[in-house]
Amino acid sequence: MLDRAARRGAREALKSLGLQDDDAHKDLLEMRTLLEAYRDTKKSIWQTVVRISTVALLSFIAASVWMQIGNK
Repeated sequence: MLDRAARRGAREALKSLGLQDDDAHKDLLEMRTLLEAYRDTKKSIWQTVVRISTVALLSFIAASVWMQIGNK
């Protein structure tokens, strides 16, 4: 009885999400693929931000050293 109730609840949950048809498996795989692409993009964006910030900081330091050497 508990098993039937759990199955019925799972079916209702999937139906409320629009995943009750035969293509639900494909839809879930597509959602996982999209989520993975989103995570990869987010990681790439952060790496780019860190890289640009590092280059900007090192350029500022190099310009400061060059100006100090040029004044002597």
